[in-house]
Amino acid sequence: MNIRATARIHGRVQGVFYRQSTLETARRLGVTGWVRNLPDGCVELVAEGPAEAVRDLVAWCQQGPPAADVTSVDVDWNDATGEFPSFSIR
Repeated sequence: MNIRATARIHGRVQGVFYRQSTLETARRLGVTGWVRNLPDGCVELVAEGPAEAVRDLVAWCQQGPPAADVTSVDVDWNDATGEFPSFSIR
């Protein structure tokens, strides 16, 4: 069963290769969607795919790459829409 996670990642997550590392992790897990920086310093993620893979990506987001300092991750869970052909950085 495919699911969708929409997440907002807080902390020191910009300027630390967070988006690129998320892209690589999502592709390795076979997850589709996107990741982007927000003006308030957070990172936003929309990810779809097999439930276990999406949960693994969200779990990874709670730590991120080595230079990141994630303080919290807010996640909304929904049914997948199938709208994304791949994973990208926006």
